Amino acid sequence: MFHCRPFLRAAAVYSPKCLIPIPALTTRAYVTTKIISRSTSEKISGDYNVDDYGEPPKLPAKKNNATNATPSAPASAPAPAQAFQNTEQFGANTLPIDLNEPEESRNWSKSFHGLSVQPFGPEVSKILLEPLEPNDIEIKPDGLLYLPEIKYRRILNKAFGPGGWGLAPRGEHSITDKNISREYALVCHGRFVSQARGEQDYFDPTGIPTAAEGCKSNALMRCCKDLGIASELWDPSFIRKFKKQYCVESWVEHVMTKKKRKHWRRRDGESVDYPYKESTSSGM
Repeated sequence: MFHCRPFLRAAAVYSPKCLIPIPALTTRAYVTTKIISRSTSEKISGDYNVDDYGEPPKLPAKKNNATNATPSAPASAPAPAQAFQNTEQFGANTLPIDLNEPEESRNWSKSFHGLSVQPFGPEVSKILLEPLEPNDIEIKPDGLLYLPEIKYRRILNKAFGPGGWGLAPRGEHSITDKNISREYALVCHGRFVSQARGEQDYFDPTGIPTAAEGCKSNALMRCCKDLGIASELWDPSFIRKFKKQYCVESWVEHVMTKKKRKHWRRRDGESVDYPYKESTSSGM
């Protein structure tokens, strides 16, 4: 495409290099056509007069990969470690803890009053840390040693007196298809001592009330660990020695299905209960 500067403004303008008439162009239209037809890389020539023709149209700028690139974020201090997210299921409390709150406003479902303020007296500590009697320890068929729940209650009654201790719920029950759990706090002589979640399995919805009581007993056993009650039952060395000295493992057979498995019991206890009976071999 070529451009001819018009030397005559009329209905038709003749090019000095050709005698072909071209349509008349207004001054602004001519200048616009001239500028747009040029390569975008060219600069506007010096003969263009802004006063005569006005500001030229703005041409689209070239794309520059460097300018279009996303600017890198300025260096900053490392972000702080993310805090553990609280969950409603476990009743997490984000309020400040007051270990010496007034008695009239004390709520044991949230309070930590008296936690680690001072140790219990020597007489109480002696009762709590007293070694277990071998006759009080029981063993389950799968080999798990345990202390009956009533034994824990007797030790607490002996140490703090009847009514001197209690379990305070720390939230609602969490119930699934086969399990129920709830958190409890052990309070002794008006002081928060320990907190644990008790759990119990159930197989039928009608057994949920009974499972809720088992859940409470399980929480009591776990809370007593912090007081040192029956701490031997959590010691692997004690467990091995006790089972070797006071327990025996044997093969038993189910009377109806004839299936055999290993069974633990105390040496001084009775033989296995129905529907199992002693078996001389594994049957393998």
